[in-house]
Amino acid sequence: MTDLASGTTQIISIAKGREDSDPQETAEWLDALDAVVKHVGMERAQYLFDRLSDHALSVGVESMRARITPYRNTIDVARQPPYPGNLDIEERLAAVLRWNALAMVVRANRAYGELGGHIASYASAADLFEVGFNHFFRADGEGSNGGDLVYFQPHSSPGVYARAFLEGFLDEAHLRHYRREIAGPGLCSYPHPWLMPDFWQFPTGSMGIGPINSIYQARFMRYLQNRGLQKTDGRKVWGFFGDGEMDEPESIGSLSLAAREQLDNLVFVINCNLQRLDGPVRSNGRIVDELEAQFTGAGWNVIKVLWGSDWDALFARDRTGALLRAFAHTVDGQFQTFSANDGRYNRERFFGQNPELAALAAHLSDEDIDRLRRGGHDVRKLHAAYAAALAHKGRPTVILAKTMKGFGMGTGGQGRMTTHQQKKLDFDDLKAFRDRFRLPLSDADVEQLKFYKPADDSPEMQYLHARRNALGGYLPRRRKVASKGLAVPPMQSWAQFAIESNGKEMSSTMAIVRMLGSLMKDAALGARIVPVVADEARTFGMANLFRQVGIYSPLGQLYEPEDMGSMLYYREDTRGQILEEGISEAGAVSSWIAAATSYSVHDLPMLPFYIYYSMFGFQRIGDIIWAAADQRARGFLIGATAGKTTLGGEGLQHQDGSSHLVASTIPNCRAYDPAFAYEVAAIVDEGMREMVERQHDVFYYMTAMNENYAHPSAPGGALSEALRADILKGMYRLSSDERARVQLLGAGAILGEVIAAQAMLKDDWNIDAAVWSVTSFTELHRDGAAAERNARLGIESAAAFVTSSLAQTRGPVIAATDYVRAVPELIRAYVPRRYVTLGTDGFGRSDTRQSLREFFEVDRASIVIAALKALADDGEIDAATVARARERYGKTHDNAPWQR
Repeated sequence: MTDLASGTTQIISIAKGREDSDPQETAEWLDALDAVVKHVGMERAQYLFDRLSDHALSVGVESMRARITPYRNTIDVARQPPYPGNLDIEERLAAVLRWNALAMVVRANRAYGELGGHIASYASAADLFEVGFNHFFRADGEGSNGGDLVYFQPHSSPGVYARAFLEGFLDEAHLRHYRREIAGPGLCSYPHPWLMPDFWQFPTGSMGIGPINSIYQARFMRYLQNRGLQKTDGRKVWGFFGDGEMDEPESIGSLSLAAREQLDNLVFVINCNLQRLDGPVRSNGRIVDELEAQFTGAGWNVIKVLWGSDWDALFARDRTGALLRAFAHTVDGQFQTFSANDGRYNRERFFGQNPELAALAAHLSDEDIDRLRRGGHDVRKLHAAYAAALAHKGRPTVILAKTMKGFGMGTGGQGRMTTHQQKKLDFDDLKAFRDRFRLPLSDADVEQLKFYKPADDSPEMQYLHARRNALGGYLPRRRKVASKGLAVPPMQSWAQFAIESNGKEMSSTMAIVRMLGSLMKDAALGARIVPVVADEARTFGMANLFRQVGIYSPLGQLYEPEDMGSMLYYREDTRGQILEEGISEAGAVSSWIAAATSYSVHDLPMLPFYIYYSMFGFQRIGDIIWAAADQRARGFLIGATAGKTTLGGEGLQHQDGSSHLVASTIPNCRAYDPAFAYEVAAIVDEGMREMVERQHDVFYYMTAMNENYAHPSAPGGALSEALRADILKGMYRLSSDERARVQLLGAGAILGEVIAAQAMLKDDWNIDAAVWSVTSFTELHRDGAAAERNARLGIESAAAFVTSSLAQTRGPVIAATDYVRAVPELIRAYVPRRYVTLGTDGFGRSDTRQSLREFFEVDRASIVIAALKALADDGEIDAATVARARERYGKTHDNAPWQR
């Protein structure tokens, strides 16, 4: 019986490796526990087991038992509630959905072989979805607190489209244009809110991002509730993911947060079809056991749905535990082989392992064995699991549902190694599919892959609509804009210090934090601002916000902080406004996404500011930032301690020279690298107005430095409309002089070096130069590309802003930034004269700011030499002047920085 108690290969091997020195005593202990279960109940037995386990640890007895239970359903048949639906109608509906999903993909690949698409994933997940659609997924109907949030497994999107077709949201034209979006009413391959903005809520196509995003969405719902901003109780977040997807670090990286914050509004349903894209997930092990151990260890409630109702009778007849012993010795690679073969094979190879198993299956025909379903294909078992998940309090729940990949696709597809790539079925396979699911289709319908929709007055369609009406409406559906925007306060109320800074020394990071603190005091907007930080809020000067608005914690503060006596003590609060996420950039940006999409998900516009080391943004979690773009997020990403030379001493891993280059690739990301506080104010003001007043689906990336330097007041002492417009377009002339023979462009951290270079050119070489502040090479590039296209197509429009701005100037143009040269190179096509770029290519170093700038050749002397060389190349000065400058400034390195 010891083997039975574990039900796992691991525990069996441990037990076999030991001798039982007193079998009678062992039997007495086990009998005593059995008696408690039988006469008092499971709850009491669980209590005694837990007390015994705790006591054992207290006296030094450590458990060798893994956190796994026998390989059977968590909810036994005796505790399974009656099924509330019409099984016959639901089965017919599911058959229709399976057919239309299959037909959609096969039709596309019959016409265009390169389109791709997936059949097998939805074939395995159909019942997982349908139980939810028919009985659990609540929509944002009238009078509700908002609907449930559902993250759909991406490869199963054809099934969701098939249901939307029956519901009337999509028509045949949409289905005929699956994966053809450019011409006609097409459907995107995977869930994508940008491409289908009124349908999909969440992008899940990039594996691993769905799980971590869903956790932080559930957490953000609790944040809104605790802060009194919106009632979210009763709403659930459902995440449908694949077992192979759980290999992604992002999939499991925040499991403990969900348990720690008691997110019982979160349910994961993991489709354990045991297969990745090319073969088994754990060929020589069992992924269900592994996931159970991971989730249990993280503090989740785990429900396993492994075997369908047809297995109940076999378990009831099994008095010796033969089934569990057989399962304990069967690895997933073998389970896959069983699923790919018929009843006769399984009689010989599974039930034929020993006389006990053979006797259990003796009364079954080969066809009966072939119809033994896994739990993920049994709606009664799934309903019991979903109901238990909703009833569970205090912890998130994961449902491990065992399925067959390609279920119902016959021996040519079900459980095969190649089933994920299968996109075409021949006529015989299609007819077999029709017959298996008893579809009312003729051979001609099958041959033509005709979509099938029951009549509107049929029992199936009436049932489908009745179930969704009872649950508040249809989903997935997405709200494009919030029903009401937010008013942005006038800039003078929160940024006057920046407009009239009068040379005060500060870092641009501190300028942003000061603006943020003032904005959070605004009566209308303040409560909607969500400061997010991964860690090191004190590094960014945000400690003053601890006391002002508090750090969010669902538990409040259960301790007296060490720094309680200070003005800036660490304060946690259930109504705290700051989301401090610990050392997890992936978690922090997922938290930011939850706030940045609140306007759509909750009809409640929020304005998140995520402040972080710029190096740990686009480079480390760029894929999640792309998911934010896909999801039409609105908010600010603040890349603090930005650039490659402003963070003195930290070295390579903390120095960012590429984030603006990556940001330039994301279409709805507005990327800025301001130098002065008034520039920051103009950008923040415009960003707020664009996102929460005009409700445009963009987000802003702005880099900020921790270097203190003098910030001048806005030219003329006010932020004029013309200056504001130029800052937002990407550049403006900081100093003008008709005598200027060279144009110096500087951005962010290096603008100070450019200004110093202007003085050196005048003082050392009697050459006048103009200085331009470039706030965004990205915006300049986009403007130039648009102007170039218009000219190419004969569309009347203004010239590129870079071109028109420099048109009335003379001399070569020199650009210097704290980023790789590819960033200023973005505008080369639109600069009308000789253009020279300087940047920080190569690996970083640890040193002082000035030494780093000299090393990367973006310091003032390097800028001067670049200007002199360009003038010499234009014939404006002689080459000897350039040589003298090299000697004077000691610029004689043989190798470039990226070669050293």
